[in-house]
Amino acid sequence: MSRPHVVIVGAGFAGYRAARTLARLTRNRADITLLNPTDYFLYLPLLPQVAAGILEARRVTVSLPGTLHGVRLVLGEAGDVDLDGRTVHYTDPEGGAGTLGYDRLVLCVGSVNKLLPVPGVAEHAHGFRGLPEALYLRDHVTRQVELAAVEDDVEVRAARCTFVVVGAGYTGTEVAAHMQLLTDGLARRNPLPDGVRPRWLLLDVAERVLPEMDRRLSRTADRVLRARGVDVRMGTSVKEATHEGVLLTDGEFVPSRTLVWCVGVRPDPLVEALGQPLERGRLIVDPHLRVPGRPEVSGCGDAAAVPDLERPGEFTPMTAQHAWRQGRVAGENVAASLGLGRRRRPYRHRDLGFAVDLGGARAAANPFGIPLSGLAAGVVTRGYHLAALPGNRVRVAADWLLDAVLPRQGVQLGLVRSWSVPLDTASPELARVPGGPARSGAEERAGPGTPDRPDRPQATAAHEPSRRQGDHPAPGPVRRTDPPPGPVRRAGLPDHSAPVRRTDPPGPAAS
Repeated sequence: MSRPHVVIVGAGFAGYRAARTLARLTRNRADITLLNPTDYFLYLPLLPQVAAGILEARRVTVSLPGTLHGVRLVLGEAGDVDLDGRTVHYTDPEGGAGTLGYDRLVLCVGSVNKLLPVPGVAEHAHGFRGLPEALYLRDHVTRQVELAAVEDDVEVRAARCTFVVVGAGYTGTEVAAHMQLLTDGLARRNPLPDGVRPRWLLLDVAERVLPEMDRRLSRTADRVLRARGVDVRMGTSVKEATHEGVLLTDGEFVPSRTLVWCVGVRPDPLVEALGQPLERGRLIVDPHLRVPGRPEVSGCGDAAAVPDLERPGEFTPMTAQHAWRQGRVAGENVAASLGLGRRRRPYRHRDLGFAVDLGGARAAANPFGIPLSGLAAGVVTRGYHLAALPGNRVRVAADWLLDAVLPRQGVQLGLVRSWSVPLDTASPELARVPGGPARSGAEERAGPGTPDRPDRPQATAAHEPSRRQGDHPAPGPVRRTDPPPGPVRRAGLPDHSAPVRRTDPPGPAAS
């Protein structure tokens, strides 16, 4: 009798944990296949430290083949899912098509950058969801400071030294905090004319920084940012982005060459194409993480709307800690459905605190509801990250130690260009390459021969290099490759977000 085949789509927090749990429980009594565009699990909470030059990029990546023993890795992006035929169609990194049959399917496709109908944002802004975007931001910011140091035009110099971050949630707050320290260090080593200093703006339409977190954490983060000179503007967002800068909703025009888009995330568009009930773009599942009417299909992580048993009538938020714990429950329940583990159990978890790294020795944390700031919060935050990392702990700790005693290397490698990390993409974990199969989210949603959605600006950044970034153009045209044919096509996501009220979800729990 052949062994059952379990396919897991996505290796984020939920997918990685589900695969690891399944491998442990099944002990080679089931075939487990993990479909993912990259061969690593990315520990997203430490991504701002990669952009700031504290951690080397590979420190926040954990090898899938090296840590998931008994799991077969298939490199590719899921494009079509045939629920009736129990098959997943995918495209490999070189544009080839493949198909995976399954007895059990676990969808952990995660989330992508949230877009809003703001003119110019798709062309001139960059997100912060993947490693290529973090590497690009570090190079771009370093380049702007270096160009400003030799710029004779006062206005151009000021624009190059002005950096705008939209979204004061977990990601935006950490990006502004860490990158402000980076640019200050660059300016000290390479002084700017006339005493000009780098200027950072953090914008959000919410009333406070970290609006979805405890108010004490918000006050701590706000105080630290303002003390460093970050211009924190609540109740303000971007009305239009241009080559010369950004027009704010309060009418002010800010000359700038840098716009970092951290307004939050939206579920991967793949889940809408399944034709199953959705909740604000997320696939509705029951407390056992199964899709209603499809007991062989499970969903967890950002792309799944999981009932919050601690708050009846609500769904768990799109956070890393929920995805990590849901992945374990999904793995246990799938194993149980195969008769290889314990009984199924519903997902239930109560958050015991959050931690926000503000750079240097500063942080804000509330483990077990105890508010902490300063050095104590910094120790708790980094201790949590070391405990939560599924690998590379010694290397991360070594990088932290070296950063504390040695100056950072202020260099740009030029490996990731503006045109290769468009904001409107269904694959933020992959950088676009000339002639490669990766496409922008707008192209993917539109499909061949179909005009893009009229309610959203065309993502021309996916088709041509961004002039405002000063990058070299793409070496050649990007070949469009459609996903393999199948009963269900990846489709666009309706714009569920009215003008930005919510920022991205909180970061990792302190428990």
